[in-house]
Amino acid sequence: MYMGMALEEARFAESIGEVPIGAVVVCDGAIVARGHNRREIDSDPSGHAEFNAIREAARKLGRWRLADCTVYVTLEPCPMCAGLMHQARIARLVYGAPDPKAGAVGTLYDLSNDERLNHRFDVTRGVREAECGTILTEFFRRLRGRQ
Repeated sequence: MYMGMALEEARFAESIGEVPIGAVVVCDGAIVARGHNRREIDSDPSGHAEFNAIREAARKLGRWRLADCTVYVTLEPCPMCAGLMHQARIARLVYGAPDPKAGAVGTLYDLSNDERLNHRFDVTRGVREAECGTILTEFFRRLRGRQ
């Protein structure tokens, strides 16, 4: 259900010309924030889906510690976003497709479970992985076709 909402955000990102990645933040069984990529629109290198969703969740909840929240995102987070999850004290991450080029919660790095850090968070991998991966593969296939 929540990954489906993250996929809706990814589809919206694609409709506005962004890389189709979406995220939602869930707290106490309710979605408190949604996000999608906005790097191109905002000319902002931090405009990743999960970064936007976490920032919105913190604003809505009025606190930066999100220790009772779960982030659902369609692509494995990069080091920046995994670092933000660490800083926000996220309880759990659920992601769809792995990211072989930038994945930082198990693929290239594992910021979710690094014993040198003062916070660790649970990770569930591969939820609706094929669907999450296909939306990205098709997006980049179409993009390369236009070039």
